[in-house]
Amino acid sequence: MEDVISGLEGELRSNGVNVESLDSSGEAVELVYLTAFPDVHVNHQEMGRALRTFIDAAEHDEWEPKRVSATVLRHENNVQGTWHAEAEWFRQYLDYDIDGEEFSARVIDTLSEDGQ
Repeated sequence: MEDVISGLEGELRSNGVNVESLDSSGEAVELVYLTAFPDVHVNHQEMGRALRTFIDAAEHDEWEPKRVSATVLRHENNVQGTWHAEAEWFRQYLDYDIDGEEFSARVIDTLSEDGQ
């Protein structure tokens, strides 16, 4: 079957993240996803599911950490917000230098909901 979605995109989708596009060919992973929660604010649990997917892939040596930049859409061409996570934060978390609470706080600090 040619339509099977695998790799990071498949894992994100299996974790309930509705991927619109995913480009990991550059210096950063560029993720665009359609939220299941088209409210005023970006849903933090949905962010967490996306981040957990990258962490799990790194823990299983299926992904080398690099910056993840995400754009959250309410619907096509309507940006709900953006957030990112630095490669170093993933490494620090995986090496137990920071805990999940610190990792999450750093990512939430990058969250922009001004509809850029």
